[in-house]
Amino acid sequence: MALRGPRAWLWRWRRNPLKRRADVVESWVLLGAWAATVLVGVAVGLITSGSVERGMARERAEWRPAQARLTQGTPGVPNGEQMWAKVSWTAPDGSHRTGQVRVSPGRAAGSAVTVWTDRAGRLVTAPATAAQARLRAALAGVLVGTGAAMVPFAGGRTLCGRLERQRIDQWAAEWARFGPMWGRTTG
Repeated sequence: MALRGPRAWLWRWRRNPLKRRADVVESWVLLGAWAATVLVGVAVGLITSGSVERGMARERAEWRPAQARLTQGTPGVPNGEQMWAKVSWTAPDGSHRTGQVRVSPGRAAGSAVTVWTDRAGRLVTAPATAAQARLRAALAGVLVGTGAAMVPFAGGRTLCGRLERQRIDQWAAEWARFGPMWGRTTG
C-alpha cells in the first residue's frame, strides 16, 4: 500500500514500536539538512544578488563616456563585424592615454569614438543598464545560492549515509545473533 495523504509527509515522526533511535536521529538530520539547505541557499543568494547590483550601480555612477580619436583607420570589411582599433583620449587628470576599443569597420583615422572610462581614466566597458544589472544580479544570486545550498545538502546526505551504514551493521549483528535460533540456515 502506498503512503498517501497528509500523514504520508510526516511518516518519520509517527509512533511505531519498531522505530529505533537511529530512525529518529535520521529524521531530525534530514529535517535539519533541508532547513539549512533552504536557508543557506536563500540567504547567500540574496546577499550575492544585492552585492552584484550595488557594484553595477557604482559602476554606472562612476564610469563616464569620453570622446576618443582613432589613431589609425579601419579597413572596410564586407561582413560588417566590429574590429579592434587604437584610440587616444584625454583622462580626467589631463594626461594623454591610448588603448584599443572595438569599432565598426570603414572608419577613418581621426574620427571620433565614444569610449567609457573609470575615475582614473582607464578604459572600461560600457556599464550595464539598471535592467541588465537586475538580471545579472538575479542570475548570480541563483547560481551562488544554489552552490552554497549544496554544502548543507551534501553534509546531510553524507550523515544520513553513515547512519544507514551503521543501521545495516546493527541489523547484521542482530541477525547473526538471533538467526541461528530459528532453526536451520541455508548455505
